[in-house]
Amino acid sequence: MSDKLPRPSGRMHRLAGSASAALLLIGLSACQTSGPSDITGSLGDTAESTPAPADPRRDIATYHERVRANPKDTDSALKYARALRATGQRAQAVAVMEQAVLAQPSNKALLAGYGRALADNGNFQQAFDVLGRAHTPEDPDWRILSAQGAVLDQLERHDEARQYYASALKIVPDDPSVLSNLGLSYLLSKDLPKAEETLRRARDRAPDDMRVRTNLAVVVGLQGRQAEAETIMKADLPPDQGSANVTALKRLLTRRDASRSDADKIPVAASRRD
Repeated sequence: MSDKLPRPSGRMHRLAGSASAALLLIGLSACQTSGPSDITGSLGDTAESTPAPADPRRDIATYHERVRANPKDTDSALKYARALRATGQRAQAVAVMEQAVLAQPSNKALLAGYGRALADNGNFQQAFDVLGRAHTPEDPDWRILSAQGAVLDQLERHDEARQYYASALKIVPDDPSVLSNLGLSYLLSKDLPKAEETLRRARDRAPDDMRVRTNLAVVVGLQGRQAEAETIMKADLPPDQGSANVTALKRLLTRRDASRSDADKIPVAASRRD
């Protein structure tokens, strides 16, 4: 694999973008298992402060009852939706948050949670619009700015996305979660050297964050430096855990290469985007 990827065609861009997205923040054995929603970058805790549920199925039952008893219980609605997302019930999570926002249309926490659920479900433009209502220019929330950037990246509006990351970094300079999202933005636009540089900055500030480490390893691997990518994945981990992470990394890179090969076989006009 060469260090510089070929300029993608229109269809190749979509396929390669989807393949890249499938690589990002996939749950490995060293971190909590993640679902397809993670293609939106670091949205997991940026728009909400509720911790990941330890037992999401139990939480679904608990918070369903609480929300039914009190539709204006903000905390229960957020935790109910998050438990639904954790079990892959993304459309249901959107429905829960939509009803909660209808009951309290000015509640910023609910709007943030609703935007997160929409992004999880692939409703990226709607998610961006809703997240914009979850804070104000006079009182910006850096977590939501970063989340908006991640959503814009999924809409292939990478230059705009980076403006949001820049705004977030003015509030929290060198925050690793924002830097990680910025690195993914460069990856999705095929600027792998810049993606690597940014993700190394993120890793330096959060060396134990497996998601940041995974993103960096993917970018290094995509540039053909497989051995270095494997070293990044297994550093400072028990041997069995490190080996499992390397196996998962190889699977992700193989899947990405297969997608590129299939796309290369399709003759199409020049790309509309770089």
